[in-house]
Amino acid sequence: MSSPIRMTVPALGAFLLAAAALAGCSEDTAETKEIIRPVKVLEIAKADDTRALEYSGYVRARTEMNLGFRVNGKVIARLVDIGERVKPDDVLARVDSTDYGLAVNSAEANLAAAQKQVETTDLARTRAEQLYAKNVAPKSQLEEATLASEQAVSTRDAAISSLQQARNQVGYTELKSDKSGIVTAIAADVGQVVSAGTPVLAVAVDGEKEVQIAVPETDIAQFSPGKMVKVRFWSHDALLLDGKVREVAGSADQQSRTFAVRVSLPEDPRILLGMTATIEATGDNGGGFVSVPLSALAEKNGEQIVWLVDRGAGTVHARVIKISDFTGDGVHVAEGLRQGDLVVAAGTQFMAENMKVKLPGSGQQSASVEGTADGELVR
Repeated sequence: MSSPIRMTVPALGAFLLAAAALAGCSEDTAETKEIIRPVKVLEIAKADDTRALEYSGYVRARTEMNLGFRVNGKVIARLVDIGERVKPDDVLARVDSTDYGLAVNSAEANLAAAQKQVETTDLARTRAEQLYAKNVAPKSQLEEATLASEQAVSTRDAAISSLQQARNQVGYTELKSDKSGIVTAIAADVGQVVSAGTPVLAVAVDGEKEVQIAVPETDIAQFSPGKMVKVRFWSHDALLLDGKVREVAGSADQQSRTFAVRVSLPEDPRILLGMTATIEATGDNGGGFVSVPLSALAEKNGEQIVWLVDRGAGTVHARVIKISDFTGDGVHVAEGLRQGDLVVAAGTQFMAENMKVKLPGSGQQSASVEGTADGELVR
């Protein structure tokens, strides 16, 4: 049986000193090891003086007529459908004209009676003149006959006007088009009782077309009559036209709080009513906004921040920014960034104050235009 290993006191002391030295070296190595994270960055260029504005709308006729009857009545016929072309004096719809026809008969009878009264009073006036000339009748009798004759003439003239109005009412039972165009809407149909002036049909008048867009109050100052814009159409990717702002609403819509802007279009047979169009314009940047991608944004203590890279130290630091608005591919920053700043463009969730980072293209903290897949410099 082998005897147990025995260690003398001096040997044991030397062993413990060696173990302590090894443990100290391990701790120093762990403390000096740093994590250097490669980052994708972008360098802030000069702020743009202008920004792109895009708003969608639809093509409409410059002039649209909402047609309605000039008399009350029950609709008995509708002669057109949506999409049909109409020309001046085409009959579009009718209301019942029975009562208006009876009014014409009554007016004609009143005119006949008034005409007989004129003839009767004219004879009386003529006889009074003859008797007065022979000194048989007093002058007062002649004056009376003359006044009666004039009153009868006035009554007859009024009856003529009433007859003409009654005949006009019969004509108003037919709804006619004033101009050539296309029927775009129908608001009343057969059997419906409508009041005078109530819209029954809508007709888009042939001629100039335009695009109507809704612009929020933040951008309405960028649009004024005469401003030139570009117009694209969803149904024709290759169709790009020059448009001109024709009209800007003087007040905002009560519900949407946007302003209606109308853009005139050049004549083109490919443009049809109701097509969807996009208006592209440029606007003042209002102090020079810079753009950063959405992935560069982060939040700290309830504030919007970006992480800036210190080129010399190779570390990142949080910078509070003020956002102006959001765009299709990022955000406009109004305050907090200046030309030459190096911003972390992705991976902001891994950043911490004074964290060491590796800029693209080098193992050291130097930036170059071309970078690696994980660390790319974007200008």
